[in-house]
Amino acid sequence: MTVTVRYFASLRESAGRAREEMDAAGVHCALDVWRRAQEGRPLPPGTLIAVNQEYAAADHPVQEGDEVAFFPPVTGG
Repeated sequence: MTVTVRYFASLRESAGRAREEMDAAGVHCALDVWRRAQEGRPLPPGTLIAVNQEYAAADHPVQEGDEVAFFPPVTGG
């Protein structure tokens, strides 16, 4: 199973890439995608997740061809 993983803002900088195609065999949810892509690093608190351009919870199921995106928390003032 292949999914597209996208990182935005500071998460892109810390990952060292904006996008990657990932073999997600055995991955069941968005949090699993993060863990596989980031080699087990914990998901930073407050990170927003989108699956196929819709906000989703970390336990949202992931399927072949999905795009999973990670956004740092957004604050305004």
